[in-house]
Amino acid sequence: MFSGIVEAMSQVTNIAKDQENITFTLRCEFASDLKIDQSVAHNGVCLTVVNIDGDTYKVTAIQETLIKSNLGNINVGDFVNVERSMQLNSLLDGHIVQGHVDTTATCASIEEADGSWIFTFEYSSEDITVEKGSVTVNGVSLTVVNSKSKSFQVAIIPYTYEHTNFKYFKIGSKINLEFDIIGKYISKIMNRYLENRNYK
Repeated sequence: MFSGIVEAMSQVTNIAKDQENITFTLRCEFASDLKIDQSVAHNGVCLTVVNIDGDTYKVTAIQETLIKSNLGNINVGDFVNVERSMQLNSLLDGHIVQGHVDTTATCASIEEADGSWIFTFEYSSEDITVEKGSVTVNGVSLTVVNSKSKSFQVAIIPYTYEHTNFKYFKIGSKINLEFDIIGKYISKIMNRYLENRNYK
């Protein structure tokens, strides 16, 4: 489990393909504190540390992960938002994030707004957002504004902009989305309820 509060940005230093899998080597300020088998979220995707060497570490993404996320689009030199799994005795500053990306979205617009930025994201899945609800964008816990059926906006403050890879987003950038787990359960229950009504 994660909170969506990004700890740092890791820079990709190497990408190695092994059949359908990709192993990423990343440089990170807390690499020496990691342990083998530890879970770390990368742009919101939970991956397992498989090797540690000084200030770098390695994680492997399988084909299913590459299909469902933007990790397959990452290049050497790119920066990835990273967060270690939260501890039970720590404050939950963001919201409950599983590290299981639901879909990807496209950055449709970026607007400056008196010291902050408004990002618009569009996606094609049936998952929904709600006004003032929680959503995870590239591993960052955010509050939804201007929620629509297949798009939403988020407001990014200067600190978040400077300390995450939001500052590298462009129109057309592909990002990872994880929708709120409670909202997903409610949506599934309601869909089943409506399906059962239609059968009666």
